[in-house]
Amino acid sequence: MSRVTPAQLRQMKERGEKIAMLTAYDYPTARMIDEAGVPTILVGDTLGMVVLGYDSTIPVRLDDIIRHTAAVRRGARRALIIADLPFMTYHISVEEGLRNAARLVQEGGCHAVKLEGGRAVVELVRRLVEAGIPVVGHLGFTPQSILQFGTARVQGRARQAARDLLADAIALDQAGALLIVLELVPTPLAGLISRRVSAPTIGIGAGPECDGQVQVISDVLGLYPDFVPRHARQYAHVADTIRSVAGAYLQDVQQGTFPAAENSSQMDLGILAGLEDGE
Repeated sequence: MSRVTPAQLRQMKERGEKIAMLTAYDYPTARMIDEAGVPTILVGDTLGMVVLGYDSTIPVRLDDIIRHTAAVRRGARRALIIADLPFMTYHISVEEGLRNAARLVQEGGCHAVKLEGGRAVVELVRRLVEAGIPVVGHLGFTPQSILQFGTARVQGRARQAARDLLADAIALDQAGALLIVLELVPTPLAGLISRRVSAPTIGIGAGPECDGQVQVISDVLGLYPDFVPRHARQYAHVADTIRSVAGAYLQDVQQGTFPAAENSSQMDLGILAGLEDGE
């Protein structure tokens, strides 16, 4: 199959066809998501929490994203792959943002980069697009600003905040953004933004009026059942399965029922003649 293109994503919005996106951080997961037909895969800096065990996305380094993006690229043959620019890899200067985005494309193999922010990053978005790198914007609750927000909460409920979000989305759209992620935005505002911009909007906790949806793969698989975000839906309870399998394996090893003959290899016992006696 041919790779999904930015033009095809735009056409999906024009046809009213919803765009599905899932995160992936490794080869086997990316391969399975791709085989299921999901058109876009995000290598998000959420890997810091769901894969590396950090309590936020802040500690994630560019090299971390590059390594995981390369693995995802090897697993997905059709999906368009988007990679996050991590915290402070594009804030110091436009030039540094260009350089780090180029590394994600050249070394990681992604087809687009994602960054957080609105009008403050418009010049970088424009320069990246001019350089031939598709850009995905991210508005609403922006996890890299967790030190400022303090906690994840809905953005844009007040009049001025809603105006600002709409203005940011329009600015990103005019700068040439491929997609715009809206995270924890009230449904009516997300719907308004979706109608006002030509770029497809991808919601996460932003309601059904967005042009598509993105979810963290760990949430939909039920890998962390102790915490399920309100905006997520568990389609499986894989954590229970893993615990059950690990327990069964532990029991088999302890009882000596694994490995069995079918899991082992044999040889000509004549070759061993005398070896036990040291000959």
